[in-house]
Amino acid sequence: MLGEDEDVFDSVTWESPSAPYDVDHITPHTGPGFKQSTAGADEGHGPHDPKWEGYLITVVKDPVKELAETKDAYVSYLVSAKTNLPIFSTPNPSSRRRFQDFVFLRDHLVKDFPACVVPALPDKHRLEYITGDRFSPEFMERRRLDLHRFLQRISWHPTLQRSTLVRAFFESTEWHVHMHQHLAHPPGPEPTPGIIDNISDTLLNAFARVRKPDERFLEMRENVDKFEDGLVLSERVWNRVRGRTNDGNPESGEDLTADYHDLAVAVQGLGFLESGITDPLNHFSNTLLEFSALLRHKTSTTTDPFLVHLHSLLTYSHANRAVLKLRDQKQLDFEELSDYLSGVTLERDRLSAVISGHAGSTGLGLSSYLKDKVDAIRGADDDRSRVEKMRKLDIKIKELQDAVTTAHETSDAFSDETLREQTVFQYAKEAEMKEMLGNLADGEIEFYQTAMEEWERIIPIIQRIRVDV
Repeated sequence: MLGEDEDVFDSVTWESPSAPYDVDHITPHTGPGFKQSTAGADEGHGPHDPKWEGYLITVVKDPVKELAETKDAYVSYLVSAKTNLPIFSTPNPSSRRRFQDFVFLRDHLVKDFPACVVPALPDKHRLEYITGDRFSPEFMERRRLDLHRFLQRISWHPTLQRSTLVRAFFESTEWHVHMHQHLAHPPGPEPTPGIIDNISDTLLNAFARVRKPDERFLEMRENVDKFEDGLVLSERVWNRVRGRTNDGNPESGEDLTADYHDLAVAVQGLGFLESGITDPLNHFSNTLLEFSALLRHKTSTTTDPFLVHLHSLLTYSHANRAVLKLRDQKQLDFEELSDYLSGVTLERDRLSAVISGHAGSTGLGLSSYLKDKVDAIRGADDDRSRVEKMRKLDIKIKELQDAVTTAHETSDAFSDETLREQTVFQYAKEAEMKEMLGNLADGEIEFYQTAMEEWERIIPIIQRIRVDV
């Protein structure tokens, strides 16, 4: 049984087919992941290296239209897994889930694990290149593949794969009950309003920038920018390739499949006009038709999946960028609180200097002088009111000192977790790029090999044509 041998998943690789497969016939050696052994976990691991406790191999397959003849019809998917993680009660959990269940899982993973890169789901109504309604086989298959990729990314994550919500998603026979329980009793403590929540929005400006940026995260953001720029450029180029190959609009003049089809019809018509070569020209026309069909086939089986994967990888990178942005916000909270504490401390020192008769030596400048004059006009310049102000300021300083300490600890912890997240994302990104480009290369090779075979068959037939001069 899996999990009884500590080394059973020592050789786990990132290789994973994009097509549906049966997890019962997959061993950890061919499933997604990489070396995920808890044995010798402290060897070769830095403080920011992620640590896995096992493997989780997931698959989404068998889309079925439920309540087919009603207005409440929906599609359910069979989600299956193979795992040796101790949090699961069975090594082969499975259940049926609908798209809304995936949405719930994703939304609450984001809330429960704000420092984790939680992959995005496909837009509910956005699936390019698919015609027909959401219950058409093409639409359901494309969505199944997107949901499979979503769960695959979660299964690769050392923290998300061990989430109790993920376990319930695969195992629970009362998923709706579990959802209500999760809403009523989230896993973490309810956040209590702190001093940072009471500071005005003018202080914590959402558009403010970190004053002391960490070079490590600056480099990460630069790498993310380059990666996303490359994906956007690739998506734009391949969209143009697709449009010129098979845009479905013969009037555009850029539909290569339609051009080959029209050429085949013209050659066939020519064959009827030329006696003696009708048969060879018909063969040539049929080859043109075959090549046109091959182009359409390559578009649907290679180009379209490649474009969808490109866009999916781009949204995954956006989720990674959001974590980097949140880390900056944690550091910004610490910096702004520190500045606020400094300002309150200066005000307390100013009042202390005024009471002790050393106001002129405080060096607090014109603004403090004008403030004292305004207080005098209001009749609030007596020592008794100043002492009361100082008492309140001392209380606020103590609160701010605690808040600054907490913000500093939170910022440091979030930074450490973000470093681990970048390592996990890098592994996942490299694996998906390898899979995506590998599938593209395989599809192109298959297309050209088949095309060569078609053209090589017709060459001898064309060469046998004799033209009398």
